[in-house]
Amino acid sequence: MKYQPLKSLLLTIVLLLGIQVSAWAEDIIMVRSGQPFPETMNALQNAILDHGNVVSRVQRVDIGLNTAGYHTDKYRIVFYGKQAELKKITDEHPELIAHLPLKISIFAEGDETLLVALNPEFLSGAYSSPDMEIIYRRWLNDLRSILDEVRKADD
Repeated sequence: MKYQPLKSLLLTIVLLLGIQVSAWAEDIIMVRSGQPFPETMNALQNAILDHGNVVSRVQRVDIGLNTAGYHTDKYRIVFYGKQAELKKITDEHPELIAHLPLKISIFAEGDETLLVALNPEFLSGAYSSPDMEIIYRRWLNDLRSILDEVRKADD
């Protein structure tokens, strides 16, 4: 298995999510799990459900990565959210459709697993409205809580 530097992998994630990042530290949230990929994936899906969300789909992206020279079979994007909320938001703010449902990328790196997500408040720069600012903050709090729950599954 060939491992690329972390910065290259993060760039790939950003490109896959279709975003442009101006400040890595503020716009990207990342946690590392000491558990293997399957256990971390299970902990992530459980944490998403524990926070009242549904996992709408899990997308494999390893085929495209293999073509680009990244050789891994343990790379997914997990799409999640609260269905009724997402429906309401896309009805009222169709400009956000491309960014929903929310996403967390998960991939193996050696014996550990990394989880990476866009900070939901990043969207406020392009799609700002008073009602959405509250939702972005809540999404960020939920995301941090979900990732903390996954990280605590290591214990």
